[in-house]
Amino acid sequence: MPEMITIKEAAQRTGLSYDFLRKSCLKGQIVHIRAGSKFLINFGKLVEWLNTSKGESENGPEP
Repeated sequence: MPEMITIKEAAQRTGLSYDFLRKSCLKGQIVHIRAGSKFLINFGKLVEWLNTSKGESENGPEP
């Protein structure tokens, strides 16, 4: 069962801003679900996303 946490809790655990996490959810970059007006983030997938370099592909830096 995945650990689903609020944006506020994700911000506290990771040190990222609430606004950055919220915008990333809206862009579909972070695995999440909506429960009413709240976003619940899959914490395991968030950590995985953070550990992969955003500007690099699997073969190394993009030109």
